[in-house]
This record gives sequence, C-alpha cells and structure tokens, in this order.
Amino acid sequence: MAHDSISAELPVPCSAVAAKPGTRLDYGDRTERVVAYIAANLDEPLDLDRLAEVACFSPYHFHRIYRAITGETAAETLRRLRLHRAAGDLVRDSIAIPTIARRAGYGSVEAFTRAFGQSYGVTPAAYRRQGRLNPPVPTTHRTEDSMHEVEIRDLPAYRIVGLPHTGPYMTIGVSFDRLYAWASKQGLIGPGTRSFAIYYDDPESVKPEELRSFAGLMLNLGVVEDGAIRVVDIPGGRHAVVRHQGPYAELGAVYRWLYGEWLPSSGHTPGDAPCYEEYLNNPRALPPAEWLTEICVPLAD
Repeated sequence: MAHDSISAELPVPCSAVAAKPGTRLDYGDRTERVVAYIAANLDEPLDLDRLAEVACFSPYHFHRIYRAITGETAAETLRRLRLHRAAGDLVRDSIAIPTIARRAGYGSVEAFTRAFGQSYGVTPAAYRRQGRLNPPVPTTHRTEDSMHEVEIRDLPAYRIVGLPHTGPYMTIGVSFDRLYAWASKQGLIGPGTRSFAIYYDDPESVKPEELRSFAGLMLNLGVVEDGAIRVVDIPGGRHAVVRHQGPYAELGAVYRWLYGEWLPSSGHTPGDAPCYEEYLNNPRALPPAEWLTEICVPLAD
C-alpha cells in the first residue's frame, strides 16, 4: 500500500497495551507498533534497543520475536519501507535518482539500483518511465514444520565461570576449547562438570562478527576472575525449556520455531534476561546425531 505521508506519532506506552499480555494478539500489537515507529523514522539510524523499548520486550528477546513474527529483521523492514518510499518518489516527483538513492540509505546509485531491482523487478529508471506504483516482487519466508516439546520449569540460578565470546555463534567452540584447557590445568574438571552458553543477540539481526555470547562451566570450586576468565550469574526462575537431540547446526531452526510459533501462542512473555543453552553430553565422545542440548528461555513472572 502506498502512503503519501507517515505520521510521526509517539508509540503507545507499554502500560496502555490493550491486548492481554502474552497472547498472540498482544505480540502482534507490539510488532505493529515497531513497524509504525520504523515507518515514522525512516531517515533515522536504526536503534535496536529503542525498538525493543517500543515493543515493550526485553532487548534480549525482541529481535528474535520480531523476525519470527514478521519474517524479516528490523533492518530489512527499514530497507523495505525506504524502497517503498523511493518508489513513490520515482513516480510522483521529479527528484533526481541519485538524491532518491541517498534518501533510501544507499551510498551509490548502483547499490540502490540493485536493491530496487531485486524488490520491484525493474530498475529505478524503468520504474519511473512506467509512471505507476507497482507492488514489490513477493518474497517467501521459510516456515518451520517441525514441532518440539516445550517444558515450563522453575530453574535455579547458576554461577558459571568462563570466557566472553565475540563472533559467529557456531565458533563458540573455540572459546570452550580454551576454557576447558584452562580448567583442566587448574584441576577443576570432573565427571559432573556442566557446560553452558549464554547468547545475548539475535544472529539474524546482528552482524556475525559482532554477536556476543559467553562460554561457561559450572565448577564445584570458587574461582577468582583471572585475566580473560569471568564469573557470570544466570538468573533462576521460570523458563521455557526445549531439549534437542542432534547437531548444534540444527539449533537455529529450533529457535525460529520457539520464537515464531510457540512463544506467541503460549500465553507467556519472555523475561528480561538472555536465553542460554546447557550441553548435556560430551560432543567429543559422541556422534553429532546424539548430542543433547537444552535451550532455556526465561519467562516473565
């Protein structure tokens, strides 16, 4: 749908949300507020923490929920709406294409032309010659067909010792290798040692090289922070827990189902703490098909 103007009204306060908290309607209302906010601020840099505030969701979980519900990241929504505005500029005004490209957030006409062509099927110049608004080329989003069993548990608080990790989540094994080497030298590893990873960002909303996580072990002995080693507390409380058996590379699909299907229909709202995983067996001693992982998402009381 084309819009001649976009209202820049402030988002609805969290206290004024009408739908019952934790319902699919409530999740939809929150998502719609974010889309409206993005549309009203197309020329501003994308502030993901501010969008989480608009949605009244914890920033630890907002980006996953938003992507799961809308099928795109907030950055992709911004690009799509900017291109929609650019299409209107092309057919209604005599603004030069380089100016439209800059307004849409592109540093060159070439980059703008590629992005516009991917969405609208023609170049900006050809679109201008046609002189009419066309809908963008439809895109499809993969849905997760598999179902998983979710258990609501009251989990204790954990204090873990480990290493912060920055970079793609699939490379956190490097930090675990360093951590196990350090703990082994200290004589801290035993048969009951438990391993955890905390994930602070949505991997499809944050650049891979900027993703933040934490590789940790729950050790029996008190450990003083030493160099890169840190002590981190995982809050206790109610959690949604999914147990997955299989390669770690499959966990992304479980997250998409959990945030896109189960959570909006569950009647629950995520709490203000990051999700984490516990690895229940030794990946070095077992084939990938037998690896056991529990995904733990904190829930608001």
